Formats: sequence, C-alpha cells, structure tokens
Amino acid sequence: MKLEGRRTSSNVDDRRGSGGKAATLGIGGVILAVVVAWVMGGNPLDVLTSQLSNITQTGTEYVPSAEEEAMATFASQILAGTEDVWKKEFEKMGRQYTPPKMVLFTSATSSGCGSASSQTGPFYCPTDQTLYIDLSFFDQMKNQLGAGGDFAYAYVIAHEVGHHVQNLLGTLGKVQQMQSRASKKESNQLSVRVELQADFYAGIWAFYDNKMFKSLEQGDIEKGLNAATAIGDDRLQMEAQGYTVPDSFNHGTSAQRVRWLKKGATTGQIADGDTFSPSYADL
Repeated sequence: MKLEGRRTSSNVDDRRGSGGKAATLGIGGVILAVVVAWVMGGNPLDVLTSQLSNITQTGTEYVPSAEEEAMATFASQILAGTEDVWKKEFEKMGRQYTPPKMVLFTSATSSGCGSASSQTGPFYCPTDQTLYIDLSFFDQMKNQLGAGGDFAYAYVIAHEVGHHVQNLLGTLGKVQQMQSRASKKESNQLSVRVELQADFYAGIWAFYDNKMFKSLEQGDIEKGLNAATAIGDDRLQMEAQGYTVPDSFNHGTSAQRVRWLKKGATTGQIADGDTFSPSYADL
C-alpha cells in the first residue's frame, strides 16, 4: 500500500508496555498492607517483596522495536483512512459518523467489554466503541497463517471498523436481540452474517480509500483475499483438529469471507452488503 504523506489518526490510545502489569501501592498503601498482613497472621516480608517486585516491573521502560513502531504508525494511518471514508459514506446516508477509538496494547489491557488479551486477537467493543489490537497479531498472521502484507493487516483493522459501522447503524443491537431468542446454531449463523458484513465493509473502505488516495498497489487485494482465506472457520478448524463442525462456525468459511470482502472492494456499493436477507446456504 502507498501511505506516504498520509495523516495518522488522533483517536489512538497507545497502551503498549502498560498492559498486564501488576499494580503497585503507594507508600501509605504498602504500610497498610504490611500491617494487615501482620494482624492476619501473614508474613509482612512477603508483602514488601511483592511490592518491590511490582515497582521494578513498572519502572522498566517499554521500548518498542523499529518494526513495531512502524506498524503502530501504519495502524494509525489505516484508522485515519477509515475515518475519511466512512465520514463521507455516512454523509451520503444523511448521517454523522462518529469514529471509534483504537487501543494498541501488549499482552493484556482492560476494555469496556472486559479484559482484553493478545490471545483473543483484534476485536471491537461496542460498549466503549473501541478497537483493541496487540500489534503482535500481525506477526502471527505472517508467520503462522502465511497471511502477511500491508493490505492484509489493513483488512483486519478495517474489518473491526466495519463492526463499529454496524454498531452505529443499529445492526449489532438488532442481532443481539435476535440471538437472545435463538438456538446455539441459529446464534452462530447470525454471527456469521455479522462477520461477513464486516468483511464487506472492509472491502467498501478499500474501494473508496483507493479512490481518494490511490493507496492500493498491484497484489494488495490478493493479499487481503489470502488473509480472508486464512482466517475462515473451516480452514482454522481443519488445521487445529483435522475436521470441521459447520454448526459451530461463527465467522464464516474461507470462501464466504473472500466473497464478501471482494464484493465490497469491487462494487463500492453499501446497498450490496445485505448479508441478512439471503438464505444461509447462499452466503
């Protein structure tokens, strides 16, 4: 992707290096904790040792690598691009677009939807309208899934922003109500429809970002489609356990994810992104 000269977003909360660390007490808190430990029959020395350890951890300055810092800038530029695109698309619908926040973290952090861990991968929390991303996920995409490349990483961010678009349009709320009355199988199918529409919205972003900034280079779309293939439910289940359980799919098959991402990226028509009206078999 060509991003030279592109702005970065002001909606990024960089928590790298601060997540998942033990909290330390102030000097008054340490004294109180020591007294409580003594009264309760514990060992006050254990409290002091624990707090000294925490202070040492917290005092260690986090220094990202040059590669990680470049990826943080890249993520911020992609988020800015989604802001520019969706602002205009919402204006076309007679609406005002409120951009989401994006939290960059390492290992773990807190979110409006509970604790966030790098193990869960990037996700969007509708409660605080925020994307959460541990940048190490992009290394996993490249090294473990064979799905590297700038547009592949951008697709992940744009997909999560797609969920924010769904939230603003009321789609997520409606689906949650439907899921509360549905069976497990039906609930999973609704989740697939939500995820495929977010893929479609990622494609919409790509279409208009390229139209506005000439950002796409030869091979970019193919890298995105490769990423969509790599994270299909059927592909991931087959690699993990050697067989698939279609009723448990909640993101969509590789073919479905490729189809909807490509549809958005080639048509640029939001009206074509209805993943709820077609029969499930036709997705």
